[in-house]
Amino acid sequence: MPVNQELKERIEKIKKGGKQKYHDSNAEKGKLFARERIQLLFDSHETLEDGLFANAMDEDLPADGVVTVTGKINGQTVCAMANDSTVKAGSWGQRTVEKILRIQETAERLEVPMVYLVDSAGARITDQIDMFPGRRGAGRIFYNQIKLSGRVPQICLLFGPSAAGGAYIPAFCDIVVMVDGNASMYLGSPRMAEKVIGEKVSLEEMGGAKMHCTTSGVGDVLVDTEEEAIQFAQKYLTYFPANFREKPKKAASVEPKSFDKPISEIIPENQNAAFDMYELIDRTIDEGSFCEIKKRFAPELITGLARINGQSIGIIANQPRVKGGVLFTDSADKATKFIQLCDAFEIPLLFLTDVPGFMIGTRVEKQGIIRHGAKMLFAMSEVTVPKISVIVRKAYGAGLYAMSGPAFDPDCCLAFPNAQIAVMGPEAAVNAVEANKIAQLPEEEREAYIAEKQAAYKENIDIYRLASEMIIDDIIDPDHLRSELTRRFTIYQNKKKQFTERKHGVYPV
Repeated sequence: MPVNQELKERIEKIKKGGKQKYHDSNAEKGKLFARERIQLLFDSHETLEDGLFANAMDEDLPADGVVTVTGKINGQTVCAMANDSTVKAGSWGQRTVEKILRIQETAERLEVPMVYLVDSAGARITDQIDMFPGRRGAGRIFYNQIKLSGRVPQICLLFGPSAAGGAYIPAFCDIVVMVDGNASMYLGSPRMAEKVIGEKVSLEEMGGAKMHCTTSGVGDVLVDTEEEAIQFAQKYLTYFPANFREKPKKAASVEPKSFDKPISEIIPENQNAAFDMYELIDRTIDEGSFCEIKKRFAPELITGLARINGQSIGIIANQPRVKGGVLFTDSADKATKFIQLCDAFEIPLLFLTDVPGFMIGTRVEKQGIIRHGAKMLFAMSEVTVPKISVIVRKAYGAGLYAMSGPAFDPDCCLAFPNAQIAVMGPEAAVNAVEANKIAQLPEEEREAYIAEKQAAYKENIDIYRLASEMIIDDIIDPDHLRSELTRRFTIYQNKKKQFTERKHGVYPV
């Protein structure tokens, strides 16, 4: 056989992956072949693949169960690895690990985004000495991820399991997209949990996509199909530069979606009445540009990427329709990571504030809400990208601080005309200060007395008084919010700032 013909046949055989029965099994679950995923993800089939012949002397391990490539997504160079679950369930051997390390090192040298297409049963126990403990062992993958963190965007698309130590690949990524019904991650399988700790639990309960995207928060985006996951990754990357040295590319400006009611008519005057913060966001950003992150996790706080006048921004917004917009431990953690993500890649931040404060009570104190809240304040304080704070209705207590209030050096703090800034709301304040007096009054006099004291309190925290004292920088017409933000983000885009001089802070984790 001619040499070139033999080479062609060897390549074709390797690229077919594992046995047909494994391809058929995946197809029944709605799972694509690893190489099909790569073809859908990249702009064209013209990707560079290294390590194709890894473990080529073992016919049962084509490419050693992982595909590593470099190519273009949205015209931008990107590196990727994809587990091949038709080859020993996508498990890791020595050469599997080496290939992953090398593509990470390529991403580091080129300073380009790294995408992990994960579908793996974890380490091959039979190969553990070769692939687990050494300097070029599996732990080096996570070491490399930590080195890449904040240097280049890292995305995990989770199509199947990510088991045991392998579960740290998603954990160290900037964002984790999980396919409902197939994706899972866990340190110990249900079978192991039953054997070791006597717990009987299903795979979905232990580490399923819904659980991680709603309860644990390790998952960021839940999708129904693999195609949807890939499309999300392609869209997500458009908001980011290739690396921390660059700024996001500006897109064409698109006017917001048209609505019958302007912003001024959707915000209730009653500070305690719920309204949907998404309605304000949609009236402010470029139409179709919202890319929400962690929608199902801690929904009392909204976090997402968007564009205003074509410019990438990150939005952190309280959601009054969920738990009144009160901040909990999970919402503080959610904000912390999102703030760090945007700051790492030069994406300006917009805080839309309508917050009663942090939750109180025994339950949240035991969960460490002070520590979690401090973490959010820490991350928000360290930000050096442009940040604008808008008081939509209320900013009470430490909620004002967490949402980049005046003391935390926003480039500006704006407010709507009916906004309130205070230690607490009028109802709570009057109750706290006047409780004894109210109790002593005749029943028929109490209501009028409370109303009088609340009115006096509201006058004391009047937003025009706060503007007069220069606590806020400007009071703006809600219907002019988009134009105001456009002007200000344009002015602030060349902001230069170093937060402080030190090696690093001691984080309240």
